[in-house]
Amino acid sequence: MKATFGAGCFWCVEDIFRTTKGVQSTAVGYGGGHTKNPTYEEVCTDETGHAELVQVEYDPSILPYEKLLDVFWSSHDPTQLNRQGPDVGTQYRSVIFCHDSEQEKIATQSKENLDASKKLGKKIATEIKPAPEFYKAEEYHQKYYVKCGISR
Repeated sequence: MKATFGAGCFWCVEDIFRTTKGVQSTAVGYGGGHTKNPTYEEVCTDETGHAELVQVEYDPSILPYEKLLDVFWSSHDPTQLNRQGPDVGTQYRSVIFCHDSEQEKIATQSKENLDASKKLGKKIATEIKPAPEFYKAEEYHQKYYVKCGISR
């Protein structure tokens, strides 16, 4: 199965998902904007409308979508609008891109439950939308932390 998330800079988030049991593969890229085949430099201008994304292939018999969402929620601050820490811009927005109606239902319920728990102290800013076309990022971004020797 496939899941797609935006949670700030894709380097860190990719490493978190890649090292999660049940994840078969990860890819970083861009989506949700209006520019065809964007480059990293274009996305960084905050003018393409794209978010930095991690697309995850996972085995739902090992890692149910609900548990994958738990990883997503804990991998970033979903209360921040269009930023994560020092990274500011819509390309760093928190977003769940759903590949079917079941994912949308589960993601919406998960967000509502987390919001209602008040565990985060602020309202969740994460968007939930249908999955757009995914544009794979340049090869040097793939498994970036592994390439730099800083993987968990």
